[in-house]
Amino acid sequence: MLHPVILSGGSGSRLWPLSRTAFPKQLLALTSELSLLQETLLRLPGLPDLAPPVMVCNHEHRFLVAEQMREIEIAPQVLMLEPVGRNTAPAIAVAALYLAELDPDALLLVLSSDHVIADVPAFQQCVKQAAKVAEQGHLATFGIVPSQPETGYGYIERGDALPSASDEDSGAYTVAKFVEKPNLATAQSYLASGNYYWNSGMFVFPVQMLLRELEQFAPEILAACRASLTNAYQDLDFYRLEEKAFGACPALSIDYAVMERTAHAAVVPADIGWSDVGSWSALWDHQAKDANGNVARGETFLHDTRNCYINADRRFVAAVGVEDLIIIETTDAVLVARKDKSQDVKKVVEWLQKEKRGEHQDHRLVYRPWGSYEGVEAGERFQVKRITVKPGEKLSLQMHHHRSEHWVVVSGTAEVTVDDTVRLLSENESIYIPLGAMHRLHNPGRIPLHLIEVQSGPYLGEDDIVRTEDVYGR
Repeated sequence: MLHPVILSGGSGSRLWPLSRTAFPKQLLALTSELSLLQETLLRLPGLPDLAPPVMVCNHEHRFLVAEQMREIEIAPQVLMLEPVGRNTAPAIAVAALYLAELDPDALLLVLSSDHVIADVPAFQQCVKQAAKVAEQGHLATFGIVPSQPETGYGYIERGDALPSASDEDSGAYTVAKFVEKPNLATAQSYLASGNYYWNSGMFVFPVQMLLRELEQFAPEILAACRASLTNAYQDLDFYRLEEKAFGACPALSIDYAVMERTAHAAVVPADIGWSDVGSWSALWDHQAKDANGNVARGETFLHDTRNCYINADRRFVAAVGVEDLIIIETTDAVLVARKDKSQDVKKVVEWLQKEKRGEHQDHRLVYRPWGSYEGVEAGERFQVKRITVKPGEKLSLQMHHHRSEHWVVVSGTAEVTVDDTVRLLSENESIYIPLGAMHRLHNPGRIPLHLIEVQSGPYLGEDDIVRTEDVYGR
């Protein structure tokens, strides 16, 4: 069977300020009403002998990934949680070890969760072709037919054509070599030659051959992943890899670990309208534009403006007399950059990390398994949040050492526990949570619960939460 392995561990720092560590680009709706992760999953149905997907994601994103899969009614075969990011080779290795036990003849369709593919029928045809190549004993990768001399991608040089079972050209080739991101002149020569493809980071692997090549070329990775998988444990609907072994695993891409060393690499040319959406300019390239070459999302007004990408997340944005700009507005940050400098957005994230600020980590709207909260206002010794609790969900039973809280129900019904007292609150009713009191919030109704929380105290950080009971196992 064909087993999709979906890798969802990236951070997408070049798409800041929309992409954040706690809510990375694969979870964002950038090209449609669906997230990139959801689009990745929904382009799979229709492939032959298709198994449910194996998801590999960062443990911090587990509830978001699960919720987005539930929204599109796709259930994973397993949702593996990486305790720490270790690049693609370990993520693929643990999936291969897991699937080898279930299906020794498995073919792994390895996909990133944050790519854009415009031509889904062509993509599916390439997958079928790559599966045939893999069944003939090759580690197949998808080489994107280049449309321009791109310096932001690595390249694959093709070698000899591979024969099909009927001795005709299969449309696939051996890999002559992988090459790093080139300068412009080199990229132009690659394009002119017709022998080079963009390295997509998508693969079809026969599971047994992949494990043999990992054993030969990356034995430390395979050993660490095997140990981590052996001691993995179930956590609600998630499969947690053992932390110590996986944390000790070398961090390498599958290209460095295997594909650049193996004698069995093959490339399938793919002309599928692909982009890894690695920057705002790349996203602009793949969006429908107005008559002046602009892409605008949200509430905007554009006058005498050309070739811009503008995203108004919460507030009205007006652009007058500008061109070739990226303008991204969120509740807590605004990015303005020249389109040809969009790769440098990562430097903003690096600065935010160095200065120990929070704008690279979370949005003001923060998602939790029970719902979400959003910062409204903050000052000395106080903070105001808007809290939404989904029907039937409840927060942990908890207390705080440094703050008291006041809750006001805006809509819905709240069941509130404070120490030994349980009260039911309706719209416009409120309750005070003293410092040190054990408390819990529960939505027993059938509609979302919305309330305003006012925190007061000398320290208001999220780490001042002592949980004694939590249905989500946090």
